[in-house]
Amino acid sequence: MNKLTLTAPAKLNLFLHINDRRADGYHELESLFTMLDFGDELRFELIDQNEIFICGDVAGINKEDNLIFKAANALLPYRKVKKGVNVHLTKHLPMGGGVGGGSSDAATTLLALNTLWGCSLSIQDLAELGLKLGADVPVFIHGKTALAQGVGEELTPFEYPEKWYLVIAPGVHVSTVKVFTDPDLPRSTPKLKTPWKMAETRNDCEELVKKLYPEVEKTLTWLLKYAPSRMTGTGSCCFAVFDDEQTALRVLQEMPSSWQGFVAKSARESITHKQLATWLNKEK
Repeated sequence: MNKLTLTAPAKLNLFLHINDRRADGYHELESLFTMLDFGDELRFELIDQNEIFICGDVAGINKEDNLIFKAANALLPYRKVKKGVNVHLTKHLPMGGGVGGGSSDAATTLLALNTLWGCSLSIQDLAELGLKLGADVPVFIHGKTALAQGVGEELTPFEYPEKWYLVIAPGVHVSTVKVFTDPDLPRSTPKLKTPWKMAETRNDCEELVKKLYPEVEKTLTWLLKYAPSRMTGTGSCCFAVFDDEQTALRVLQEMPSSWQGFVAKSARESITHKQLATWLNKEK
C-alpha cells in the first residue's frame, strides 16, 4: 500500500450568491457546488525519507506555499505509517479559473494520505483540517453535490441532475481577493427560500468580473449562442450546460483557438471517492 493515483476533480459553482459581509472581512454566501469527472492527476508514493516532496507541474510555486504541501503537513501529527511521500502533480485545471484546482488538490492529498499514512481520520475531521487551508476544501473532502452556506463550510447534500458541461478558460487569471474586496461587488442578495428554482439564481461576481476582465464577458457572450451559460466562482472559467456529450463536444470544436476548454459530466459523487474506494477494495 505504498502507491496511489487519484483525480482531483474540477468543481462548478452552479450559482453564487453573496448575502453579507462579516465584520472579520469574510463573506456570507450561498452556492451550489457540483463535481466534474475531470481534473488534475495526483500520484502518491511513500518513501523511506521522512520528507514531503512535490514534483511535476509546480513551476513558480514555493513548496511552503503549495496547498498540496500544506495539506500533507497538516496530517503529520496523525501519521501512523512513519514514511515520507513523493507527490507528482499533473495539472489539467487552470489556476485562477474558479474551478477549484488548488483546493481540489489539497483535499485529494488529505484523502490520499489519510489512507496511506494510516491516520484514520473521519471525513468530518478531514473537512475541518481542510477548512484551515481554504473555504472550498471541505466541499471536495465530502465529494458530493452540495449547497454551501456560511463562508462555504456549511454543506447540505443536494440532489441535482447530472449534466454535461463545456468549461472554457479564457486565458486570464482572476484574483479572488481583488473581486471580494471590490466596493462594487454585490453583498446583499437575500438568502434562498425553499423551494427555489435554478432560474432564479445567478453569480453575484459575474457582472463585476466582466467589467474588470473583458475576456470573461467575451467568453460568456460566445457561449450564450449555444446554451445557458454562467461564470463559476470568481472566474475566469465559464461554463455552458448541455443534455448530451456530443453537442458539448461539437461546440468545443468551434471554440476560438486562444481559449482552452474541456467537456465533462457532473457527478453526484466525486471521482476521487470512487477511485479511492476501488483502490481500497483491491488492496484488501
